[in-house]
Amino acid sequence: MPQQGLSPWFSYVWIALLFAFLYFFTIRPQQKEQRERAEMIRSLKPGDKVVTAGGLVGVITKVEDISVKMRVAERVEVEVLKTGIARTIRD
Repeated sequence: MPQQGLSPWFSYVWIALLFAFLYFFTIRPQQKEQRERAEMIRSLKPGDKVVTAGGLVGVITKVEDISVKMRVAERVEVEVLKTGIARTIRD
């Protein structure tokens, strides 16, 4: 007597649901975070208070193509790559 199995379409639906789950809960949020970070880096301007990836806190004094000049103490300025800026601090 032949055994009754599940339809092959059920397997395809299951795989499609798995990919949809991965997209909506893994890939899509990561893409959104990357877009927000890129926008933050593009919008840097003098006077913004920022934190670098290394934890250095300072105020941007000059924005250049790939870097920013940042004042970290009175009469102390450092140059930091824009990609090294972790976040801005809104006061």
